[in-house]
Amino acid sequence: MPCYRCGARQVDPARGHSPWRRGVKRNEQVLVCPGCQATADWTADMDKCRQCSSVHLVRRLGEVECRDCGMTVVPDSGPPPVAAARSAAARAPGLSEEVALALQRVLGRGADR
Repeated sequence: MPCYRCGARQVDPARGHSPWRRGVKRNEQVLVCPGCQATADWTADMDKCRQCSSVHLVRRLGEVECRDCGMTVVPDSGPPPVAAARSAAARAPGLSEEVALALQRVLGRGADR
């Protein structure tokens, strides 16, 4: 899933804590890259918890949960998670080409075979 602000894609993570942050925007789970976290107030346009106003939200299994107070809500509207994942992939230009190149490197095959 790419960064929702700049479109950068997360690479294989190193061991330990990931510098990427998760959030929920318009009831859709999004990722924020370290660069966008450093250059802008990325929390300003994130959804906030109805109970404690925290932006530490995660969406999973059709629900949005606050990581601070534990409140869980079912969003009123928004695309189902599968549709959201498809739309995120469609916004990432060049992803299919990058996947093809990665498969070539891993499998050691040329595209013409």
